[in-house]
Amino acid sequence: MEITGITLICYLGGLGVKLSPLDNKWIPLLCGLLGGLLGLLAMGVMPDFPASNLIDAAAVGIASGLAATGADQAVKQLAG
Repeated sequence: MEITGITLICYLGGLGVKLSPLDNKWIPLLCGLLGGLLGLLAMGVMPDFPASNLIDAAAVGIASGLAATGADQAVKQLAG
């Protein structure tokens, strides 16, 4: 469940970027960075997080953050 939470938080962060003056081209990078930070945080506070070291925790978080970008694009493709 913690990975889904990271993805959802990153998705909301991406929506925040869309509402800001930042160019939308930065959304994947920002979602990846936010996901990496949340992965590191989650490893420290969640005992059942699926990573046991910092590199794996960051990788899980980055993948989750980028999944948020992919989910957004999938919805757009299916709706369009």
